[in-house]
Amino acid sequence: MTPDNKNGEIPADAKISDRLERWMCGDGPKTLGGLIDVFGERSFAIVFALLMALPALPLPTGGATHVLEVITMLLAFELIAGRREIWLPQRFKRLDLGGEKRQKLIMALLRRIRWLERYSRPRGTWLFGSRASGVVFGAAVLALTVTAFVAPPFSGLDTLPALGVVLLALGVLLTDVAVAAAGLVVGAAGMALVVGLSSLVLKATGDLL
Repeated sequence: MTPDNKNGEIPADAKISDRLERWMCGDGPKTLGGLIDVFGERSFAIVFALLMALPALPLPTGGATHVLEVITMLLAFELIAGRREIWLPQRFKRLDLGGEKRQKLIMALLRRIRWLERYSRPRGTWLFGSRASGVVFGAAVLALTVTAFVAPPFSGLDTLPALGVVLLALGVLLTDVAVAAAGLVVGAAGMALVVGLSSLVLKATGDLL
């Protein structure tokens, strides 16, 4: 872990994984609001990655992740509107991230971030940080999250769009356009599957009628 500074806090240039680990191991509230306070302006990306990590698991969720997707869509709209800091209703900020299952999920995400940090490097940094890039980021997250939301329950088709959001968000966090592009490719493949399957279902229903 990155050494503490004189104020007992991790420096602003600390690795993303160090910041996340410090938050997990610290005494602060293990809530969505507490996570936002730690990451500041970078909260959009880390929150997107965390909220969509569960839908990204290759398991049928049966709509159990819809609340996470709704929060993600709300934050995506904020990015599109040009906000630099997250606003959420207090009920969402109090969302507990400290339960055993959620802690395991965060630890799994932390391991993935550490792995990416070993191989990733800043690429295409000029694409990040502007208002226009924030709008594009928000629009991409919104499209992928809506796709995951409308995917048929228990089909597992929400996995690829959600994974696309996670990779895209990590690419933004690491300012690595290659990781972000990989997220867009994975997410686009997931969108194609959902749209294709929906078309087949509608066609089959029409034939039966």
